[in-house]
Amino acid sequence: MNTGVLNARRLAERAAHALGARTSRRSFIGRTAVVGSALAVTPLRFILRPGTAYAAVCGCGGRSCGCSAPCCDGYTEFCCSITGSNTCPPGTFMGGWWKADRTSFCAGPRYYIDCNGVCQCGCGGHFCPGCDGLTCECGNGDCNLRHVGCTAFRYGQCHTEIGCSGRILCRVVSCTAPWVLDPACSTVSATDNSTGPHDAACLHKAAAVGMAAAPDGKGYWIVATDGSVHAFGSAGYYGSMDGQPLLRPIVGMAADVVSGGYWLVASDGGVFAFNAPFDGSTGGTRLNDPVVGIAAPLDARGYWLVASDGGVFAFDVPFEGSTGALDLNKPVVAMAPTKTGKGYWLVASDGGVFAFGDAVFRGGLGDKVLNQPIVGMAPTVDGKGYWLVAADGGVFAFGTAKFFGSMGGTLLNAPIVGMAATPANDGYWMVASDGGVFAFGNAGFYGAA
Repeated sequence: MNTGVLNARRLAERAAHALGARTSRRSFIGRTAVVGSALAVTPLRFILRPGTAYAAVCGCGGRSCGCSAPCCDGYTEFCCSITGSNTCPPGTFMGGWWKADRTSFCAGPRYYIDCNGVCQCGCGGHFCPGCDGLTCECGNGDCNLRHVGCTAFRYGQCHTEIGCSGRILCRVVSCTAPWVLDPACSTVSATDNSTGPHDAACLHKAAAVGMAAAPDGKGYWIVATDGSVHAFGSAGYYGSMDGQPLLRPIVGMAADVVSGGYWLVASDGGVFAFNAPFDGSTGGTRLNDPVVGIAAPLDARGYWLVASDGGVFAFDVPFEGSTGALDLNKPVVAMAPTKTGKGYWLVASDGGVFAFGDAVFRGGLGDKVLNQPIVGMAPTVDGKGYWLVAADGGVFAFGTAKFFGSMGGTLLNAPIVGMAATPANDGYWMVASDGGVFAFGNAGFYGAA
């Protein structure tokens, strides 16, 4: 063996032991193949710059990019750069997260969430890179974007019920803690301040989180995490929280059929009313779990808020019960009112439905295996049925709700985040996190955000 190579290998082995604990984000895997590869390839470079083990490996997603190109620095591209949406795309799940402190982008920590591919086959170990449906390449085939679908790694604080992971497709970035965005994430922390400067223009565009139908069914509103509101068709624009300081992101909206206005709700339960009466909120109240939605009766004032544990907060409407004291299989993601305003349904991400007051259980999906989690629901006007929508646009109709079509099986640029139904029960809309709108039945398309 060449003496220089042998010396480099010995040096690499010593450096792996000495420097493994100093590699920040991946310090606890300092002696694994990744750091070993960095040392074997460029040991002196790694010793001089011990925090850049991944950057020392020039792996360019199968493309002939220069080693200084972003595609070759070892980190994964942001989801919004490849899909337009700062959310985990369909076919992936939140596998884990880390944070960077004291960045210029957030008042507190900035959180980075890995979106791992879903395994399509059995798993001999913890990963299934051969059947996760991903291809290792530069983002969008561009050397100026970091790679996607290349790294088999998982921190594991999110969705521990998923034991086998695919490679990391992309990263989501947020100033909001991951366990607030998804209750399936834990608070166990990992830190890599060196990733704090990582950024992309698309990260500064707020994602859509919900929609509401105009009372006459000839328009709709879309709301984003920053509280910006987009009005289409007959839906009137009465203001928004865009540009206003928010303690927590907006997570949903509801229309006031009496005034024609609307309410926005943040994850702390703060309510913002626009051409609609303010009846109270949980803003400033310590909650067990974040609020995930708001619903209003079809012909009266007031509204309910629902948290991810199924806790319900009633304001000028009757409280009919909740799942707040129950141990749920999956978190609640949405709610819908009955026609009378004396009852409501809650739906969990696995499609389990819970009925309260005069709401009648018409069926659910809690015992079914879903391709993607349920993200929203809408009631029929007669109060005898409801629709559920999944992140891939799959629609499930129960009771008097009729099926008018779905996006299930269609490749979407961004996941679906909510839906709304027409007042005539003859159609519905769904909205994706990038503001895309899909209309079915007699629901008219009036524009997208």
